[in-house]
Amino acid sequence: MDSGGKIVNTEVEQKDELLYHINDKPSLAVAIPLAIQNIVAAFSGIIAVPLVVGSAIGLTPEQMTFIVNATLFMAGVATFIQAYGIGPIGSKLPCIMGTDFTFVGPSIAVGSTMGLPGIFGATILGSFVEIILSRFIKPLMRFFPPVVTGTVVSLIGLTIMPVAVDWAAGGTGASDYGSLENIFLALVVMAIIVVLNQWGKGFTRAGAILIGIIVGYFVSYFMGKLDFSQVTNASWVSFPTPFKYGVKFSLPALLAFIPAYLVTTVESIGDLLAVGEASQHDVSGEELGGGLLADGVGSFFAGIFNAGPNTSFSQNVGIIPVTGVASRFVIIIAGVILMISGLLPKLGALIAIMPNAVLGGAGIIMFGMIAVGGFKILQKVNFTRRNSLVVAISIGLGMAVVVRPDVLSHLPNGLQVVLSSGIATGTITALLLNLILPNTKVAE
Repeated sequence: MDSGGKIVNTEVEQKDELLYHINDKPSLAVAIPLAIQNIVAAFSGIIAVPLVVGSAIGLTPEQMTFIVNATLFMAGVATFIQAYGIGPIGSKLPCIMGTDFTFVGPSIAVGSTMGLPGIFGATILGSFVEIILSRFIKPLMRFFPPVVTGTVVSLIGLTIMPVAVDWAAGGTGASDYGSLENIFLALVVMAIIVVLNQWGKGFTRAGAILIGIIVGYFVSYFMGKLDFSQVTNASWVSFPTPFKYGVKFSLPALLAFIPAYLVTTVESIGDLLAVGEASQHDVSGEELGGGLLADGVGSFFAGIFNAGPNTSFSQNVGIIPVTGVASRFVIIIAGVILMISGLLPKLGALIAIMPNAVLGGAGIIMFGMIAVGGFKILQKVNFTRRNSLVVAISIGLGMAVVVRPDVLSHLPNGLQVVLSSGIATGTITALLLNLILPNTKVAE
């Protein structure tokens, strides 16, 4: 790490496998399909949170539809701000934004007693946690040497891999979970992505994930796995309305949301570092601060426009090394398309009906590539006994809470919220061990 707080690539030579770098601007004819590729990868994650929360607190179908549309629209706004940058707000990195599952528990808890106004009030107040913390990221960058950042990035991919596997099997709770049909669909998508990634040229390689998903979509149609009734029932147009359901500010509601905001703060730092590594870009403390500030500002306005908190999406980090597309211009376009999809519910419904198995085939590759990005960072680390312990214990504890979440069942609720995220657990462990364990070497 240099004196300016940048994470420096210490490898003598690194093969450039990117088709489009961060500031490259492909033509719209190329950028739009590449943007859609990112949206498809993140879409189910974006709409899943409002669907789960809405179902748990008993929203009507009309309310559910409006909240999903608002969530898509605000995800687009937050994505645009993050990638484009408005003054100090935004990292100007190719990062898709959306509502994280970390907020499901707090949202259900608050919504069950205070309804939607309580959720939106806590979203607005809680956003100041990230806004304030964003101003301290630059001086804290010295606590993120490669041994920590490599561990964190690896954990992002490893801890969300079970999500991709569940998708490939048909989705958690699906009646046909693990059926041969679902596994077949996932393998078809994976095979297409691998073939295009290895032997494709130009757009066929850059759009490998999108092409694989589109083929999987059509295959699932002929397998009878698509139900277009949701598209038929969706309205044509829906406009965002500030405070449509009101807002209620409450200290207990805020206290329920603060741990979730702290967790996503840690995850966002990891995501942005992972994006930088995949994009062959040295991420500065200023860029991290701007990225976290975009999280906070995006969440603030999301609460006003009837949506949940916004944070960076890990799903899209893995797209960059697979496709070679790191252009933030593509992500800016993706933000615009997300906003449009929030205004046109039928468009969003077409993506929403896609079988989980199709997305799972792509997800296994994407999430695996995130982990590989972390392994690349760890190649820069001198694996002394001390550094080996930092990595081993951090990954061990991070994975432990993912594969055996009941291990936290006797902890206070606040700690359970924070530590239930494998990324947060692993990151906190790596930071503490890196500070506590003696390091006799002057530099990594």
